[in-house]
Amino acid sequence: MNTLELVDPELRDALVLPPQPPLAANSLARRRADLLKVGGALVRPDLPDITAGEIRVESAFGAKPVRVLTYRPVKSDHPLSAILHIHGGGFVMGAPEMKDAENRLLASELGCAIYSVDHRLAPEAPHPAPLEDIYSVFVWLHANASQLGLDPARIGIKGESGGGGFAAGVALYARDQQGPQFAFQHLIYPMIDDRTAVRQDLHPYVGEFVWTQADNYFGWRSLLGREPGEAGVSPYAAAARAADVSGLPPTYISVGGLDLFLEENMVYADRLSRAGVPVEFHLYPRAYHGFYRTPNARVTKQAEHDTREALRRFLQG
Repeated sequence: MNTLELVDPELRDALVLPPQPPLAANSLARRRADLLKVGGALVRPDLPDITAGEIRVESAFGAKPVRVLTYRPVKSDHPLSAILHIHGGGFVMGAPEMKDAENRLLASELGCAIYSVDHRLAPEAPHPAPLEDIYSVFVWLHANASQLGLDPARIGIKGESGGGGFAAGVALYARDQQGPQFAFQHLIYPMIDDRTAVRQDLHPYVGEFVWTQADNYFGWRSLLGREPGEAGVSPYAAAARAADVSGLPPTYISVGGLDLFLEENMVYADRLSRAGVPVEFHLYPRAYHGFYRTPNARVTKQAEHDTREALRRFLQG
């Protein structure tokens, strides 16, 4: 069923683009290049109050050092709160450079430090490789908070799409370790349930645009290294699989009403709330997956305002 008539009119123009090849092994290189090209076309804001850099963090699991892009205010009179940022790309694409402009603006507007992780990608590096990279950076930030000028009690995690899925999985993993905990998790249309890739009873109006069920299947098959939907999938890979979601940090979740992840995100928000986790949930009607790419649409401006203000509250503690 074509759902174009249900899309917000201000978001429709972004859909009138040359169709991309279906996400598959033989198209992955092209899809990766196209995604990075879109991110690289964004204008970098000139913000003299922000310094940006690049570091390498040693893996806590014996893997190669993890590349991290850093953003922080030039001056600060007190320890900074921090965001560990995880880029999107369906587990198989993307790089932290895609959110370079946004991370510069957020660091400036919120007066915080941001560390954006260039984690390994599936299928070359399936689960738990990406989780290990992200968690390594998190424990390093905590261990070096004093030298970095950070407040270790105010380090949260943020991610979009596949990055939101990784963020949710790492938050669960951190909860279950005898180590540092996240101050919050901020999840923008997170990819958290492998079963959505094989469901036969999908919501009839989701998943037609940008990220389809076929794309989702490829992403999950690549990350898991086996068929999605089977028994025994780790909750650290697919957060929706967690039997117990209590004890997680305060959570923000947002999703569009036409997004393939609509139902899994609503269910997760409900489960968190029932487990006593403070949850702020936003549903944007008539919006598809990745609608943030249409910056001038009113729904996008509202979503950006909501996400920024939620981060501001999180970071201020």
